[in-house]
Amino acid sequence: MSVKYICRHCLTFVGEINQHSVTEQQLGFHSLTPEERRDIISYNTDGDVTVKVVCDYCREALEANPELSLLASPLQ
Repeated sequence: MSVKYICRHCLTFVGEINQHSVTEQQLGFHSLTPEERRDIISYNTDGDVTVKVVCDYCREALEANPELSLLASPLQ
């Protein structure tokens, strides 16, 4: 299983974990609510997992311009 992290705003590839023995508990997924899981994690047909996070660039842009968070796609 591969776990790929991409930015939810700009879709930049952030990182990847390629360990077959990694568990959802080790990744911290167990602490998410069902709604958060649906919003953040997607399971691909090939068995890989994609996790939507916020990259440093987008985090800084949103912190400097909080009004951007009101837009559906603020940083594309």
